[in-house]
Amino acid sequence: MSFAWNPAAYDAWYDSPKGRWIGQAEYRLMLRELGFPEEGRLLDVGCGTGWFTRQLALRAGLHVTGADLSADALDYARSRDPRALYVQADALDLPFPGASFDYVWSIAALCFTTHWRRAVAQMVRVTRGRFAIGMLNRHSLLWREKGREGGSESYRGAVWLSPDEFAAGFDGLNVRDLRLRHAIFWPSAHPAAPYVEQWLPSCLPYGGLMVMSGGIAQ
Repeated sequence: MSFAWNPAAYDAWYDSPKGRWIGQAEYRLMLRELGFPEEGRLLDVGCGTGWFTRQLALRAGLHVTGADLSADALDYARSRDPRALYVQADALDLPFPGASFDYVWSIAALCFTTHWRRAVAQMVRVTRGRFAIGMLNRHSLLWREKGREGGSESYRGAVWLSPDEFAAGFDGLNVRDLRLRHAIFWPSAHPAAPYVEQWLPSCLPYGGLMVMSGGIAQ
């Protein structure tokens, strides 16, 4: 992303050819890892401008809540989406009771806090069904383009993890059936990039976005 961050510009990037295919690839992977939910309560942690939240809210039977710290991003999200509920909240201390959502997800939002393990634990705490959490992968072409030397553009200051470091963040939590999958292997505006993405298996550990999904142990 080559613009100074503001809610409208951030959201508009997803309408560009590159933004559209990347956003849809991330959305499809996250949705698949949640098991394509059709009903229940879903929490989107770090929802930002609500680009992903809006799509979730269109799924009949889902009651969607978006949570984010940024009041400006939430105001923009509310202006674009009359269906979802948007709440100002800190991912490190989610203001919801335990096991209050059937599904919880977060797409590359926790990478902007060094306390991402605490945020993961909070997400697990409020889940009663399945969760899917996306983080940035240090073993990827995206890191080579945007993550080195402190990061560039909207990735400045982001936390990039190896798959093993990400998996270790779930140690000791009450979770089961953990599964790590990847997307965005070639983060390019080249017209062939979406087609390459479709053919590469998500188990390859080199995608720019890595998603850990699982359930809550009984």
